[in-house]
Parts: sequence; structure tokens; C-alpha cells
Amino acid sequence: MTRKQKRLSVILGGLVFLGAATGLTFYALGQKASYFYMPADLAKASVAPGQRIRLGGLVEKGTIVRGQGTTVAFDVTDGEKSVKVTYTGILPDLFREEQGVITEGSFDQGGTFVADSVLAKHDERYMPKEVADSLKAKGVWEDGKGE
Repeated sequence: MTRKQKRLSVILGGLVFLGAATGLTFYALGQKASYFYMPADLAKASVAPGQRIRLGGLVEKGTIVRGQGTTVAFDVTDGEKSVKVTYTGILPDLFREEQGVITEGSFDQGGTFVADSVLAKHDERYMPKEVADSLKAKGVWEDGKGE
């Protein structure tokens, strides 16, 4: 092998290695992605049972039902549609009716959203911009509400 051939093979090997590393990184990031939806968006989107997503909106008034142990059922609404959510665990201190909430989990076969984490928000300053904007556009959220 000449010097040029050795150099070319090292460069090609490095490029193959970088390409493989980049491909594996994008694959891993794609597997961990959680897409964000509002209840009204779910009617337009095709979310398969078991697909991990984030669901955001307001806790609907009168829907919080405490079950056995730390199991809680409630509805998340955006003013148009509502989604039934179940969660087993300790809820945040700020969790209450008509407050902003973001849940992360997946739908079961029956259409209920099974959350494995719940984040409660006390006002729009801590809510993702798209959630606050969507709720304000529908007239459900007002500045200063919940403080």
C-alpha cells in the first residue's frame, strides 16, 4: 500500500465511523421523543396506544376522582375537548381543578391516557408557550388566573 492509499483508507474509515455514530445518535433521540398535544389536537392526530406523548391543558372542574392508594383520575381539557387521565403516584402540591397541567404517558387500549408523570403549573409563565397561547386563543385561559 502506498502512502496515499493508507491516508485515503484512514479518512474513509473515519467518515464511516462518524456516519455510524451520527445515525445511532439520531435513532436514539427519535426513540426518546415525546410529542406534545392538546386534547383537541388528538382528534386530528393519529396516536397509537402505547405511543409516548405529552398531554397539556387544564384540569377540568369536578373531574378529580381519588381511587385506591395514590391512584387519581381526572380530565384534561382545552375548552373544546377533554381527555380522561389516570395517574398513580404523588401529585404535585399545585395540582387542582382549573389549573394548568402537563402529563406524560400513553393511551391504553380503552382510550384512557395513563400518565407516569404529572406537572402542575400555577400560571402561564411556567406553561409551554404553545399551551398558553392555545388556551388564550380559545378564551379558556386568562392572564393572572390561578395566582
